[in-house]
Amino acid sequence: MSNSNISQTEIHQNQWQLNQTLAESMLPILGRLYREKGVEILLFGKTLINATTIDIIKTHRVSRHYSPKAIDIVQTAPLIEKLSQLNLSPCCIDIGQLAQQYWTNNENEHNIDDFLMTALVESIESDAALESRDVVLYGFGRIGRLLTRILVEKSGPGYPLALRAIVVRGGRDGDLQKRASLLRRDSVHGQFNGSIVVDEENKALIVNGNYIQIIYANSPADVDYTNYGINNALVVDNTGVWRDAEGLGQHVACKGANKVLLTAPGKGDIKNIVFGVNHESILDDDTIVSAASCTTNAITPTLKAVNDKYGIISGHIETVHSYTNDQNLIDNYHKGDRRGRSASLNMVLTSTGAAKAVAKALPELAGKLSGNAIRVPTPNVSMAVANLNLEKETTKDELNAYLRQVSLTSALSAQIDYTDSTEIVSTDLVGARHPGIVDGQATIAQDNRCVLYIWYDNEFGYSCQVVHCMEQMMGVKYKTYPVIG
Repeated sequence: MSNSNISQTEIHQNQWQLNQTLAESMLPILGRLYREKGVEILLFGKTLINATTIDIIKTHRVSRHYSPKAIDIVQTAPLIEKLSQLNLSPCCIDIGQLAQQYWTNNENEHNIDDFLMTALVESIESDAALESRDVVLYGFGRIGRLLTRILVEKSGPGYPLALRAIVVRGGRDGDLQKRASLLRRDSVHGQFNGSIVVDEENKALIVNGNYIQIIYANSPADVDYTNYGINNALVVDNTGVWRDAEGLGQHVACKGANKVLLTAPGKGDIKNIVFGVNHESILDDDTIVSAASCTTNAITPTLKAVNDKYGIISGHIETVHSYTNDQNLIDNYHKGDRRGRSASLNMVLTSTGAAKAVAKALPELAGKLSGNAIRVPTPNVSMAVANLNLEKETTKDELNAYLRQVSLTSALSAQIDYTDSTEIVSTDLVGARHPGIVDGQATIAQDNRCVLYIWYDNEFGYSCQVVHCMEQMMGVKYKTYPVIG
């Protein structure tokens, strides 16, 4: 081996060791900021909460795609150290964007204190505390279990939403153990990151220190939440059994319940909310709200971004959707057309209301979109193909550059992610927290037409949107820094 090769090996090993040391020093600070103060740290939209040392290093590596000059861990570490010394109120801080702002105008660490004091002044001066609010999950299927994972992950003194109970049918011997096992192990999303203790005597699960009562009931009318010390709760209905105001109103009528959020498209006059697009339409006196569908959440933010800049005349949305529990594993009777055929063996052409549902969150697109869906033999992660006719001309490079920037620095940055990878496939996006990820390599644009390919984890990405809606309904609103328009 030549001296030059030895030298390069040493350089890279030393850099890696330095990055490991800095990432390890960040972990306790990130944990204390979140658990004690309710301050969530992100890096260009990627959360660092509960991240591992390697996660932090990899996230910094990915940041080269988001910044003209890559932001490395050496640049973010001193800012995070200074944050730990500030008296911050609950907020979200994108340390990547702050570091980019700081190091663009400074060559050393001498002015970090002044910079942070100015950038975070509203959070430093505020002593606002968020009151703890009770949450109940009605149903414990795919979405219910993922909501449990997310709420437990976010739990702590700085986070006001407390998962107090889960309502399910059943109650047979061994039921509680099986529920715990389904939460602990998931064929798609992997092992639960934490501890689950089963309390058979009290019919409860203790999940990472969160005491969660399991309530067995066959209908909302069977439940009195006040018997469990639960009051003014938000009930999140994951069953989809009731989708209108009359049916969902059964939850509101329960003692101890106050509001209901449906994790499916609502019918009638129920507000269908896509967080990031029309969440501000949720009023304090709204008692029944829908979080719309996974597909509606995936496509609406990107459609809004495109419509804002280019104007959408018309379009068609084709959804390539993973099979769901509604379909049959093997051929059997199903009331829906084609859905009786084996989900694991067939591509199944079916309908979707997502294109029309977009108009409920984005009225300016009413009557402009059509849609269809193809169910495919994959268990999770779907794709929407948006074929759009625009008012203004554009090119692939221009459109991609715009959507990439929207994903980084706009008010939709938590809803729209962007990838330029030439190798990404569906399994790479299991666990994606954004409801939609634009695949820039697949974008087609010519004159006044474009075709956009939008990936989405139809389970986890959607569940993250549901949690955002929960927070909005319960008045949990965090300031985000740096401030974006």
